[in-house]
Amino acid sequence: MSDAYLSRGVSSTKDDVHRAIEKIDKGEFAGAFCKLIKDPYGSPDWCAAMHADGAGTKSALAYIKYNETGDFSAFSDIAQDSLVMNLDDLLCVGATDGFVMSNTIGRNAHRVDGKAIRSIIEGYETFLTKMKRYGVNITMSGGETADVGDLVSTLIVDSTFFVRMRRSDVVDCGNIVPGDVIVGFASFGKAVYEDKYNSGIGSNGLTAARHLLLSKYYAEKYPETYSPTIDISKVYCGKYRFEDKLPGSEQTVGDAILSPTRTYAPIVREALNSFRSEIHGMVHCTGGGQVKCRNFGNGIHYIKDNLFDVPPLFCAISENGDISQKEMYQVFNMGHRLEMYCSEKTAGELIGIAAKYGVDAKIVGYTEKSGSTLNAVTIKADGKIYEF
Repeated sequence: MSDAYLSRGVSSTKDDVHRAIEKIDKGEFAGAFCKLIKDPYGSPDWCAAMHADGAGTKSALAYIKYNETGDFSAFSDIAQDSLVMNLDDLLCVGATDGFVMSNTIGRNAHRVDGKAIRSIIEGYETFLTKMKRYGVNITMSGGETADVGDLVSTLIVDSTFFVRMRRSDVVDCGNIVPGDVIVGFASFGKAVYEDKYNSGIGSNGLTAARHLLLSKYYAEKYPETYSPTIDISKVYCGKYRFEDKLPGSEQTVGDAILSPTRTYAPIVREALNSFRSEIHGMVHCTGGGQVKCRNFGNGIHYIKDNLFDVPPLFCAISENGDISQKEMYQVFNMGHRLEMYCSEKTAGELIGIAAKYGVDAKIVGYTEKSGSTLNAVTIKADGKIYEF
């Protein structure tokens, strides 16, 4: 269990959640990254998925930025975070088009006004328009804004996606086999479809990130942005303010921690159009970070021995000293947030497709037999070995 994360009220492994749902039907493809159900329209050749996720506690950072600067743009960006956390999970089962989405915003109306809500809605529309240019069609069906100040101190921004797809197009992580290579797609940099440099943070680990990075100034000024159940020594115990320069980067700490979650949709769409049958599985490295893959396949030992250099934001988080390097790999994506499993020959083609979109990609590891029915992960980095 991740101590630095758990002490702030969050579990990266969610072991209790997994135990709660372990007996629930796993759907039409038990090994798939997302649960797939029978086609609601009754076609035996089709299946469907419905998926819900959101921007998480990143919305508290948008709230702080607005109150510090009067800039609503961060609210627009967390709409993208909410969308991508759904979209890119569904990419991992092979769905790339025909999505329908709805949004749910829960706010404290005393602190979050209509202008912020308008900025969030505009953020949804901007992202959907951009994806349409790349052949990824998402229809916004409406949503709900609920004033729930008794439950929510600032705001929560969530989305729900629905998609139908041909069963023959499903990418099932149950097909990952020993001998595959792991292609990692960078979470940092500037893709051709992004408007600004991306730190790579995504929308996972933000509770740990903001408390380990940001200073007590924010605890004192914005007590509504953290839970009273957290030990005050664990609250905003970093050394940075939003406007401080992030070491090793041209970004400020605020811009880095609020970087919108990168989507890989244009890359995945082209990759599947050409190499769908060659891709054995895809994993979106969200909750669980670089250990997420352990949940998929059978008897697989995932060995990651050629990871990207750790981006500056994650280095700054680690330097706080309240989180071990091993835990960092279990909480954060640490440089790549999408993995594809395939042969070495196909890997070269996938890396070339990513390069067309300005996204770095490379072989970050490989798979072998674990020696049992259980899966395992080994990470080799900075001269150290971490076993999970």
